[in-house]
Parts: sequence; structure tokens; C-alpha cells
Amino acid sequence: MIKRWDVITIGNLSRNRYWGESDEEGLRDAWCTSTLVSGDGFRLLVDPSLKDPEAMAHELDRRTGLKPDAISAVFVTHHHGDHHWGVEAFPQAEWWAAGEVVALINENSSYSRPVQPAPPRLFDEIELLHTPGHTAEHHSLLLVCDGQTVVIAGDAVMTRDFYAHRQGYFNSVSFDTAAETIDAIGRTADVVVPGHDNYFLVELTPFAE
Repeated sequence: MIKRWDVITIGNLSRNRYWGESDEEGLRDAWCTSTLVSGDGFRLLVDPSLKDPEAMAHELDRRTGLKPDAISAVFVTHHHGDHHWGVEAFPQAEWWAAGEVVALINENSSYSRPVQPAPPRLFDEIELLHTPGHTAEHHSLLLVCDGQTVVIAGDAVMTRDFYAHRQGYFNSVSFDTAAETIDAIGRTADVVVPGHDNYFLVELTPFAE
């Protein structure tokens, strides 16, 4: 049973077209949104975002009062570094990703140990969703908590504005597939946790015409 979920870090983009910024140049460091899912006998952290282990541990403590050794597992939605830079803050946790994401992370990083393939369902409660578009291998997570269906979308949905306009980010591998994935998430979720923004309610975020 899922007891609760909490946003640990609220992400931001290096450039945001909906703020009038060009896709051509990064203007700030990018953070991704990190989310903690707590259930009977487990705590799962999704997309640990901060490179400095002390900073990642500080954010976890600031938002939940927990220490890193309280985390059972880490799940990474895709291979871009800003979504897994913080794994070293959780040496006692399982490090998971789906399918080909595992190989991409392990081939292109130098962590103290490899990321492992995630089970088909995490802790028997959380479903892996293949959500391509931003990357071909991208996976989000679906869970039910307090009667609401929550999709922790990672970069399948960058921000609330990108969701409303069905837009992929400038570095998406397929803008058409990204739009199709956003449509599918909108049909499924009550709540979306995007990759670089705070969570939002689907019913309050209509698609733009």
C-alpha cells in the first residue's frame, strides 16, 4: 500500500520557451524534480537530482526529516545526468532503472557501482510506464495513493506549460512521440509530477488549443 508521496526537490529548466527564452542557449543550471514514494516497508526516491551527496541528503532531511539510509531504492527515469547525479548519496539503497536505460547510465557514468534493472513492478505497488519521446527508452512511474492516480513523469512531461501545449523539450528525440506520450499521460493521471516543475492536477490543466 502506498502511504504518501512527497516532492523533495522542485526542478527547473536551463532554458524555458514559455518564459520567452530561446532553446539555443542555457541560462541556468538545470535541476530535475525528485520525488519520494513511501509505502509499507519501503521508501523509493525517484530521480535524485543533486550531484553533491551532502546537498541531496540535506534536501531529503529538509523535506521529510529522513536520512539517506532510510531510502530502500532509487529509480531513474532515463539516462540524462541531471536525473541520476545524486545516486551516490544513497549507498545502502538499490539503484534501479528500466530496460535500456540501465546500460546507457552504466556506460556513461563512473559511479561506485552499476545501476540495476528494475523489477516489472516496484514493491508490488508501482507500475513502470514506457513513456518515449524525450528519449526512446524513457520510463515513468504510475501509482495510486489516496484514491488518485499519480504519474511521476520524469521528462516525459517537462513542466506544466509543456504538458498544456503537448510539447517536448528542445532535446527530445521525437516531438511527435513526446506529444503522443503526453496525451496518454493526460488520459491516465489525476496528478502529474513533471521532470522540471512542481506537481499539478490534470483536471486543472487543460490542453492548449
